[in-house]
Amino acid sequence: MTKARGMGWRAGYLLAAFALFMADQVTKAWAVRALNTGIAFGQLQGGSDFTRWLLVGLACAAVVAVLIYFFRNQRTDDRVLGACALLLAGITGNLVDRIRLGRVVDFILLHAGDYHWPTFNLADAAICTGAFLLALDLFLEGRRARQKVVVSKSA
Repeated sequence: MTKARGMGWRAGYLLAAFALFMADQVTKAWAVRALNTGIAFGQLQGGSDFTRWLLVGLACAAVVAVLIYFFRNQRTDDRVLGACALLLAGITGNLVDRIRLGRVVDFILLHAGDYHWPTFNLADAAICTGAFLLALDLFLEGRRARQKVVVSKSA
């Protein structure tokens, strides 16, 4: 694949990440207006200013790390680029909340029987999905590498 085409794919994924980021921000704005102050906010919300800015710093570092991986990785398949786009959208969505509001707006409640998942938002879902896709990719690529070693030894 040519470098220009690879950058085109990356630009498309960045556009998708931006659209997901905007959807996250719009749904959080709706939740704050519609659910008023009684909505549940997620973990690590009651910390000090130090905790807030430490989490901002960690999120900024994570965004930089994902961007470096996104642009330096030679692969252009959906699993890797999609995972990076999901991570970028989610991390940035929660980062903006933490900078602007001092907390992350979580409003999605799910439960199965008596089990209740922690309250979350679209950004959290994007981060979890992106992390899962990267973990899956590591697993599958490791398995392919092991199979290549076995095939080359037997040949």
